[in-house]
Amino acid sequence: MDRVNIIHDLLDWIETHLDQPLLLDNVAAKSGYSKWHLQRMFRSTTGHALGSYIRERRLSQAAQALRSTPRPILDIALQYHFDSQPSFSRAFKKQFGKTPAVYRRTTRWDVAEWPAQPVEVEAEPRHDAPTLPRWYAGKPPEGVCTTWMGLR
Repeated sequence: MDRVNIIHDLLDWIETHLDQPLLLDNVAAKSGYSKWHLQRMFRSTTGHALGSYIRERRLSQAAQALRSTPRPILDIALQYHFDSQPSFSRAFKKQFGKTPAVYRRTTRWDVAEWPAQPVEVEAEPRHDAPTLPRWYAGKPPEGVCTTWMGLR
């Protein structure tokens, strides 16, 4: 199994276990690699540090819970394995720029504040700029009927 597939499988596993204790030793044991090698492999494949990624994903899940449930902030903090409400609030404010209570009360959803989504691992590097299909530029792909597009 190549590195990309290993990290992809590990990301899937992490996503399903965010509400469980995820110590680096446990994640490394799941992967079958030493924690040092796994951290290097994870960073080189995703561009994120493993511990930071797990913390950001937990905070993102917590943010969704804050928006979608009336559960107490402490319960959400404990569900995502923060030691206390103050430590959760500090980490949350660092990531989202506002405390969990303020985030919950905010009625307007700003795209810039949306929680981080799981990282996607691709075999080829991502492009910085999106590319449009050729037919957007007036050159339909071969074999495509262009009459319905009005490109005759």
